[in-house]
Amino acid sequence: MNKLIVSLSPHVHGGDSVKKNMYGVLIALIPAFLVSLYFFGLGALIVTATSVAACLFFEWAIGKFLMKKETTTITDGSAIITGVLLAFNLPSNLPIWIIILGALFAIGVGKMSFGGLGCNPFNPALAGRVFLLLSFPVQMTTWPAVGQLTAYTDATTAATPLAIMKGVINGAPGMSLSDLPGAFDLLIGNNGGCLGEVSALALLLGLFYMLWKKIITWHIPVSILVTVFVFSGIMYLVNPELYVSPVVQLLSGGLMLGAVFMATDYVTSPITPNGKLVFGVILGLLTFIFRMFGGSAEGVSYAIIFSNLLVPLIEKVTVPKSFGKKKPEKEAA
Repeated sequence: MNKLIVSLSPHVHGGDSVKKNMYGVLIALIPAFLVSLYFFGLGALIVTATSVAACLFFEWAIGKFLMKKETTTITDGSAIITGVLLAFNLPSNLPIWIIILGALFAIGVGKMSFGGLGCNPFNPALAGRVFLLLSFPVQMTTWPAVGQLTAYTDATTAATPLAIMKGVINGAPGMSLSDLPGAFDLLIGNNGGCLGEVSALALLLGLFYMLWKKIITWHIPVSILVTVFVFSGIMYLVNPELYVSPVVQLLSGGLMLGAVFMATDYVTSPITPNGKLVFGVILGLLTFIFRMFGGSAEGVSYAIIFSNLLVPLIEKVTVPKSFGKKKPEKEAA
């Protein structure tokens, strides 16, 4: 008689893996990368290549020489994603040595110092960007005008849509909402900004791909965008001469990039659907507040990092209680 042997669970493997999902995200980033090459040319290529190469090197070097262990994450795509996302949050004319410093901070401090992949409380690419913003504010907020395909460090600069919006809100002379690019230009990427954030359409294509492949769920990006849309719409209705329409808010700056590719990071976001919705609403509200009332034009990076800090609390409130768990008996007085 044949014996029926039942192995430990799980009995069926869904085919998911860290490597598969990481490379799926990289595929979703391709449209935004191609748009950055089209509008920023050589600068986009140099910044992205430098950032990816530096992130790969630092992950290998820190793992081998400081942590004294075999670094198996070099080929799983996580360091490449960090490099691409860091590059997408940088101007296309940033000096190479500053990019390398940002990659060192992103990998060395934002990721490896906490134990590596799966242990970091913040998105490493955003940690690198915030470090560079605080350390090199002038270089990080000098934006090349689009269309200079061969120019790099000597590119002609121009104001970004968010800088124009903030200037109008603050009453800066010579700035008007009429100076903003049209919605179509914002959609396709014909406007200044970080090299990976300018085209909302390319980022939405990446979102649809990841939803199709079930790499992420809709909860975080949709809740972020809806929250920003609602509160921006209220401000627009109050004073349309001072505040832009909510559609323009959604298409401008790093909101789409942050909502689709950085807020949805597995490690730094909640795991339950309700938790993701709460996380997205908080993040969207913070982004709106920072953009409208903060000192800088953009607030997505700070909003994501601050919301990452709240993830343990959000999960404590939203994770369902175990079914059938016995309540602890009260201690005798």
